[in-house]
Order: sequence, then C-alpha cells, then structure tokens
Amino acid sequence: MATTSDTPAPGPVRTCVGCRAKAAASELLRVVAGSDAEGRPALVPDPDRRAPGRGAHVHPTPECWQLAVRRRALPRALRSSEGLSAAPVADHLAEIHQSDSPQHRPETGARSS
Repeated sequence: MATTSDTPAPGPVRTCVGCRAKAAASELLRVVAGSDAEGRPALVPDPDRRAPGRGAHVHPTPECWQLAVRRRALPRALRSSEGLSAAPVADHLAEIHQSDSPQHRPETGARSS
C-alpha cells in the first residue's frame, strides 16, 4: 500500500518553454495566440490563465522570454504556422519588471565542447 503525503499538491505543473524547467502553473505566465491592438496575429499574455485555446507557459522574466523567442519555442508550442508578433508579451514583461524583484536564472542550454 502506497503512503500518502499530508501536504496538498501544489497545483498543476507546467514546463517553461524558455528554460524548459518545470514549475507550478501559478509561477509561470501563460501565452496564447491572439491578435494585437491593430488586429494582426500576435502572442498575447494571459496572466489570469482564462483565455480559450492552446497556451504555452514561460517564466515571467526577460531571460526566459529571450530563450523562448530565440528557440522559436512559442509558435511550436502553440502549433501556429503564421508569424506571430511578440510585442504584446514583451511589453507586458517590461511593465511587470520595472520594479526590482528576485529573478529566475534559466539554464542557457549550451553544451560544453
């Protein structure tokens, strides 16, 4: 018979598409395919995690965001073949990082030679 833990589960666990580390969904920013203010296809932040459709998760840090963009992980995770502007999410991250806060330090994913 398996033993059960007295601590409650931390909730859903998701993988950051930037650094590929697993974290509680509440610690990550959900990003969905949507449209920007002009109606063009764009990546849209979903901080309330309520938008319909497929979502990708990323740590809300500039480092993880840059890794996700560089790896082209978001269009792949969202299964989108159209070009999506990243400006709405970049603007959202800039707003939340104007204050000093502890930041996640993602792995670079580089391999040693």
